[in-house]
Amino acid sequence: TSDLRKVRLETGKVLIRRPLEARHFGEGIAAWGDRIFQLTWRSNRGFIYDRSSLALRGTFPYPGEGWGLTEDGTRLIMSDGTAMLRFLDPRSLRETGRLMVTDGSLPVADLNELEYVRGEVFANIYRTDRIARISPVTGRVVGWIDLGGLLPARMRAEAEVLNGIAYRGHGERLFVTGKLWPNLFEIELVRRQ
Repeated sequence: TSDLRKVRLETGKVLIRRPLEARHFGEGIAAWGDRIFQLTWRSNRGFIYDRSSLALRGTFPYPGEGWGLTEDGTRLIMSDGTAMLRFLDPRSLRETGRLMVTDGSLPVADLNELEYVRGEVFANIYRTDRIARISPVTGRVVGWIDLGGLLPARMRAEAEVLNGIAYRGHGERLFVTGKLWPNLFEIELVRRQ
């Protein structure tokens, strides 16, 4: 079953847990003001929570699958497993536009978890250890982050795919994890020589 949790970063201790009904598979979340928005994979329904208590405040519909969700300060940005980013108005939750993500001239499919980092959308590519750095204006991939080897091979047998990106602007801390990964990693980006 899926749930939404408030966790103490330093210890991993769960402070608040908000389970979803078993019929919903929880996916991407984004905080906006005093709310948290959560997508579901195939239910065509998103949930709105109070940011501090995680109390359910409402729901909203959307067509298609929900995979990743982030925000850029003016809009919510959503992925649905395709090469398309969708933009939502955070007040009405209506779709306001779409943008095809490309690397050169090729579409980049399987956009999964999203995070807005210093003017770019970071998107992990499902079933890979790569994160695309995307211009939210043009949709072009401006760089790649290769996380191959981050999770030690001995831990791979019980873990699934890379599927978590979080950025804390104050302190510029970048975190990644995956489904069933035993660890959360704080990473620093370095240019490949």
